[in-house]
Parts: sequence; C-alpha cells; structure tokens
Amino acid sequence: MTMPGDPSAMAAILPQPAKSPDEDALQDFCVRDRDSNTIVNGFTCKPAAATLASDFMFQGLRNPGNTNNKLGSIVTNANVGVFPGINTLGVSFARIDYAPYGVNPPHVHPRGTELLFLQQGTLYVGFVSTTNNTLFAQTLHPGDLFVFPRGLIHFQLNVGKTPAIALAGFNSQNPGVTQVAKAVFASNPPIYDAVIERAFQINPKLIQQLRDLIKQT
Repeated sequence: MTMPGDPSAMAAILPQPAKSPDEDALQDFCVRDRDSNTIVNGFTCKPAAATLASDFMFQGLRNPGNTNNKLGSIVTNANVGVFPGINTLGVSFARIDYAPYGVNPPHVHPRGTELLFLQQGTLYVGFVSTTNNTLFAQTLHPGDLFVFPRGLIHFQLNVGKTPAIALAGFNSQNPGVTQVAKAVFASNPPIYDAVIERAFQINPKLIQQLRDLIKQT
C-alpha cells in the first residue's frame, strides 16, 4: 500500500520515458541544415520554408559498392551525415555489398541496434554477448532477418560463391561504427605496445606486422 505523497505512487502513475538511443523529435521534421556549423548533440534544422520534398529522398544506395578491397566488402551508409531528411527522426540505413567470401569484420555500433535483411546471397553472421563472451551466430538466406544488439561486437561473412547484398536499418540517425582490429592496431596515436602485448599475449614484432596489415584495409 502506498501513502499520499509517496514517490513510488507518483512513479507508477506518470508515463515512463521511452528508452531509445536518440532523443524524441519535438516537431514533424528537422532537415539537417548543411550550411550551419552548429552542432549540439545533433544538427541544426533547415528553415521549414526552405525544406523540399527532395530533402527526404536519398539515392545513394541504388548502385553496388566497390568490393575490390582486402576485406571484400563495402558499406554504403544512409545516415544523417549524407541524408539530411532523417535528422532527429532516430533512424538510418545502410547497404552492404560482399564479394564472394568477403567479410564485414568484427565491429560495434555504439549508438544503435542493427536489423540486417539479406537480399541476395548467403551470409554467416553473429554477435558476441557480454555474458561469458557467448557467440550467437546463424547462416542467413535471402529474405532472412538478423538483429545485432546495440554496442555488441558483430560480423558478417559471405559464405557463398556469388556476391551478396544486405540492407541494414538502425534505430539511430548516427549509430557510429568502430572496427575492432582498426581500433586496436590502427589507432592514432598508437596504443602502447606493452598494452597490446599483454592483452593479446603476442610479441612486439607481431604487433608491428598486424599494424602494417590493418592500416592497409
């Protein structure tokens, strides 16, 4: 039983705030103003009178990305940096192209959960939890969905003999991305060798070899 004035009673009555990576919008839309240099945890709005229907369209995912690289994959983003119309709406998108046996290497999105839809090909995908480093992995076929929880290390590998195409939606206008290998071996300035040597149980010569290789990807 709760008494009048009991904070717990008020907490039960008042609506609870939504739990989402991005803040809720305060207006119908807020097209990013490319001419403004002001950034306050987001981007300033283009004047409503200057907003066009074309601000809400993005054509950058029409064509395949160039997978002629050492990873054999390429991510084409449709985030707020290139798609002004999604500013403050809490969503973004990406297209991932994979050459045969191409990999989107282990990485994290610190500000968004990813929902991956496989359009073409066959992918082996997975993420690692923070509980006992448990791997959750599956092989996907066209039409399948897989979700990668926010902030967890995940990857995709094309296990087919033909190119693959996946589409990814995010619950953030700017989910961010950190590739694990680049963060460790290609940071600027470099992480002290002693840190990496002890953490990975490898010698300085191998550390330098890995740095040289990772910087080329």
